[in-house]
Amino acid sequence: MGIFDKAKDAMGEHSEQVDAGIEKAGDVADEKTDAKYVKQVDQAQEMAKDRLRDSTADQPEQPA
Repeated sequence: MGIFDKAKDAMGEHSEQVDAGIEKAGDVADEKTDAKYVKQVDQAQEMAKDRLRDSTADQPEQPA
């Protein structure tokens, strides 16, 4: 199992935390740009979340 597979597994197990991290990163970007690009940042956040869901949805269930 490579490092990217391990990262995908971790993202699948902790998707709420990853979503929160994406939101926080967007908030920081809004703060740094004085909210000049809010719409674009929101779009990027949604794209990142969708991409995360797509990449973790393809994985089979891991045996316990």
